[in-house]
Amino acid sequence: MLSQFTPEPGSPWRCLADWIAVPGVYAAGRLDADSEGLLLLTANGRLQQRLTDPAFGHWRRYWAQVEGDANAEPQALAALRSGLVIQGRCTLPARARALAEEEVAAAAIPDRDPPIRHRLQVPTSWLELELREGRNRQVRRMTAAAGLPTLRLIRQSIDLMDGLPPLQLTGLAPGQWRFVNAVEQARLDQLLRRTAADQSDRSRADRSRSGRGGRAGGGKSGRAGGGG
Repeated sequence: MLSQFTPEPGSPWRCLADWIAVPGVYAAGRLDADSEGLLLLTANGRLQQRLTDPAFGHWRRYWAQVEGDANAEPQALAALRSGLVIQGRCTLPARARALAEEEVAAAAIPDRDPPIRHRLQVPTSWLELELREGRNRQVRRMTAAAGLPTLRLIRQSIDLMDGLPPLQLTGLAPGQWRFVNAVEQARLDQLLRRTAADQSDRSRADRSRSGRGGRAGGGKSGRAGGGG
């Protein structure tokens, strides 16, 4: 499914409008068309920017079904954690762990439509990966580079970085949506207030640095001596 409300001409993928009849909202962080999981939809551009800008480092948790036995590949997990070069740039440090079969079974993950491809002689396993950035097809590129190609990818949660549990996919069936509850709305409102405060602090710090630069360089204003 496309993480947008407008279909792409000639694309076989459906779009959000096929499930959600709410005007004026957009995804705060897209998913690849062949991926599944949690999307936060909002009409607030500031909230969208806060949740997607890597500078704020909001952790996103993914479950990936991969080719190979992740439990038997500690070096691959270590590479995912430390960072891998994909498309000429190194990924930020991440969190990665193999998921036990019992944990996956307890999650009761719905069947995928269409189902994933299986190679009879190649085992599959699940791993959990948490990222603070969202480059194009990043999880898939990372697991492929680590030798564990992704077959199925599900975004499980988005961390608001407020010390409380992240927003979770739990309780939503494929294609199902709901409004945020009062507690979640209050947390999102607080996130925006923190954003405004952070921006104000950065602006004051920038002005302070500019002023110090002017004095150090002997100029009469921050612009005159700021290059020093």
